[in-house]
Formats: sequence, structure tokens, C-alpha cells
Amino acid sequence: MNLAEFLGGEMDENLVQSDVRLLCDELPPVGPLALGLWRYTNTDISHATNLLEAAIDLGINLVDNADVYGLDWGGNGFGACEELLGQVLSGSPELRDQIVLATKGGILPPVPYNSSSEYLRKACEDSLRRMNVEQIDLYLVHRPDMYTHPAEVAATLDRLVEEDKVIALGVSNHSPSQIKALQEHLRTPLIAVQPEFSAVHLNPLRDGILDLAAERDFVPLAWSPLAGGSLATGENIPAELAAVLDELASRESVDRATIAIAFVLSHPTSPIAILGTQTIERLEKLSEALKVSLTRTDVYKIIQASEGVPLP
Repeated sequence: MNLAEFLGGEMDENLVQSDVRLLCDELPPVGPLALGLWRYTNTDISHATNLLEAAIDLGINLVDNADVYGLDWGGNGFGACEELLGQVLSGSPELRDQIVLATKGGILPPVPYNSSSEYLRKACEDSLRRMNVEQIDLYLVHRPDMYTHPAEVAATLDRLVEEDKVIALGVSNHSPSQIKALQEHLRTPLIAVQPEFSAVHLNPLRDGILDLAAERDFVPLAWSPLAGGSLATGENIPAELAAVLDELASRESVDRATIAIAFVLSHPTSPIAILGTQTIERLEKLSEALKVSLTRTDVYKIIQASEGVPLP
């Protein structure tokens, strides 16, 4: 009997975390996939509405926005993606109660970052107005402003919660030490962290951010889980990684991108993968990640193929 036979079913354990996630007691459960609005730049209200409705039908009820979205991908400028969502919610107000709405503030081109009390409050209030909502479910500081003391940031965020403009708080692109410094001054507990995490961007596995999420029960919201589309197209990724993803995709009867999403969902902190696609067909295909089975052997094969060296 070899080792695999001895261990039996344990070797075949499916690591993909397909259950719903609970961000906090004040918010409804959300699916393991989120709809990212970075590329929500199509001014066709009908298409934008259909996309949101399709996402909800697929169990994708966390919507991730930011005030800075709209500066690229053919957008109409700062705030454009929030404005488009606001138009959708104005035309179909019943959709508001079917989503958990997240947005971010604190980036101010060309500065580039400003989390001062005056600006962060204005950023949040402007987001509320653009999205035509009375309350933001999850508000995140988009990037750390190293020249605003975390005590000042915390005081602003706490007041936004106390004023019922925001329900819950999180941070995006912060280091573990920056998160700890902010939480030290917050009365409201952080509930989410948003790192870049994918099969080619593996830093969160080792930089402490996922360890901190495990320690403090933060829900990780993984942005760019397809590495800007590279994990779908195969461009600018190691050939060995593409081969491993394709092998697993063939086994699971899905495409390469779906395996890449399933990889992100396999971490024991139960990340949520933020999908940036703006087509219903791609949302449907990527949702098949919830039916994929990846074992411990599979995820380590992906990591080693990505890094090009065997693990010690």
C-alpha cells in the first residue's frame, strides 16, 4: 500500500470553499464570488441592469465598487462606475435590498492618497450621493494614506458608522501592520481585507495578510483573481502554470480561468473572489468554480508551477 492509498479520502479532500460567507451579523450572507465594478463603464443602463440581475441570480450578491473606478476602461471619469450603479438602482430600486454594497474611498488623483478626516468624510458622502443610496453596507479605505495618522482615519470611520452612513468597515491594499495600527484606534471592528490574490500573485500567502485574516476572522476579498485576465488568456504567465491549470481544467470539465478562481476560493480563510468581467456569459462560466474540486496536491502544484521552484 502506498502513502496515497494509506491516507485514503484525506488525499482527495476538496479545498474549494463554496459555502456562503458571513461578513458580520449586521449584513446578510454573501456568496463566495463578488461582482467587481472596476470595468462597469458601459453607459447602456439596460446592459448594466441585466448584468447586476444576472449576478444576483447566480448567487453573486456582493457588489464591489470604488469612487475612483471610471478613470480607465473607457469610463467617463472619477466616480463614473458609482454613478452608473446609482442609475441602475434608481431605475430598479428593488435590486438594492438584494445586494450587499461595498465601495472604497481614499484615492485622490494625482495626490494620490488622502484619508484625512475632511476628505474621507466627503468621499463617503459623495459615494452615497452618486450611488443613490442612504447607506453603504461595507466601506473600505482603498489604499493607506501614510501621511494621515491612523487615529484620525479611525475617528472618521467610526463617526460614519455612528451616523448610519456605513454599516461595516474594511481596508484594501493595507499591510498587516497598517491594519493593526488602524484597528488599535477603531471602536468599530474591521471585518474585511482586500488584497490582490491570484495564482500568479501569491504574496498574501506569505506576507501575513491571510494569516491576519485567520487570526481576526476578517473575510478576504481577493481582487484581480485572474491577474487582469492573464490567467484566462495565458499571456505573461509561466508556461508551466498554464499547463497545470489546463490539466486541471480538463479534469474538471471547465476552462482555465475557472480553475484559477477555484484556486483563490481554496484558501482556508474562505476568500471571496471579485470577478471583473462585464459579460453575463463569463459570469456564468466563472461561477462553475463553485462546482470544481481541488485537492491539497492540486493547489500546491499550482503554487509551484507559478513560482517555478519546488517548495522546500
